[in-house]
Amino acid sequence: MTPDEIASSYDQLADHWNSDAFPRSNGIAQHERAIAFAEQRGNAIDIGCGSSGRIIDLLIDNGFSVEGLDISPRMLELARRRHPDVEFHLADIRNWPLSTEYDFISAWDSIWHVPLADQEPVLTKILQGLKRGGVCIFTTGGLDAAEEKTDTAMGLPMHYSVLGIPRMLEVISESQCVCRHLEYDQYPELHVYVIVQRV
Repeated sequence: MTPDEIASSYDQLADHWNSDAFPRSNGIAQHERAIAFAEQRGNAIDIGCGSSGRIIDLLIDNGFSVEGLDISPRMLELARRRHPDVEFHLADIRNWPLSTEYDFISAWDSIWHVPLADQEPVLTKILQGLKRGGVCIFTTGGLDAAEEKTDTAMGLPMHYSVLGIPRMLEVISESQCVCRHLEYDQYPELHVYVIVQRV
């Protein structure tokens, strides 16, 4: 799938993500764990922010100045209604230049939609966008080797790709960062979240 096709699928899911039917606790405990590692509470960005606003709310409540980024126009339309004072960017993370260095970056259930050929440069760009002491939390698939697939588990076609845990950890180290936490948080599903800090 192309990024435009992924954006189209998310356009169709945006109202569900924005409704009370979407579990607003999704990912919050994991983000609280990540925030505890952050040395400063300055700039933050939610990459693949979607329309629910739950992560943005959490970051604001913890003293961060937050931006959001998403590839889906409908997601951002709803996000802007919920947070009119937050700066949002309609962009593809693959070619969007980070506007500053960040104390905190969230990429929850988002960058695994990036094509496999772009996974390594995107992860590197995000991690190099952290200030020293800054923290990133992101999700990936808990596989040992690189893989990509398309499925309809969410009811619409969606593409996923992962580097595999061994190569991902190498990219983290090569980006002058340390893995602070890695967890299969929905085992036996292969949903993994990772907390990384730039040193």
